[in-house]
Amino acid sequence: MRFFGTVGYVETVESAPGVWTESSTERSYSGDVLRNTRRWQPGENLNDNVSINNSISIIADPYAYQNLEKIKFVEWMGVFWKVTNIDVQRPRLILTIGGVYNGK
Repeated sequence: MRFFGTVGYVETVESAPGVWTESSTERSYSGDVLRNTRRWQPGENLNDNVSINNSISIIADPYAYQNLEKIKFVEWMGVFWKVTNIDVQRPRLILTIGGVYNGK
């Protein structure tokens, strides 16, 4: 399955003296979905929580390599997902995504 979507880079910046906020930058990438699985976990809410353990391989650019530690989320199928693991396999990055990212 092909992937085309955005990867979010989040960093903490000083927006005013002594005030720190999160700033996100989104960049578009293409690649492949290597694994596509879903799991429902019982939660404290009325409905179960959906969790995925998917792997997405993107063709990385120099910006991605220089900002690996800032990659926080991937937009896939209309939802923002947390990046839980990054595996560097030049020229690709393998991003493992998990639960829904609520930072936006």
